[in-house]
Amino acid sequence: MKSPVVKRSIVVGGHKTSVSLEEAFWNGMKEISGLRNMTLSELVGEIDSNRQQGNLSSAIRLFVLDYFKSRTASAAPDPRPRS
Repeated sequence: MKSPVVKRSIVVGGHKTSVSLEEAFWNGMKEISGLRNMTLSELVGEIDSNRQQGNLSSAIRLFVLDYFKSRTASAAPDPRPRS
């Protein structure tokens, strides 16, 4: 059985590193970096410099999750009744 986790090499801050993520997170990262007109390496570097703790893969997963949750929340209509 093939692992759903994909390991890729990426340059972050001038240093080559490996990051293991599920394909859905890689796809999310590509979408976000494209919308921000930045490379995948630049986006990962931004995430890396802003993370408080934990490993890089976890920080990326949390970033992607938060990005899409925020985008969904801002696009959803307000469920509260209008007075």
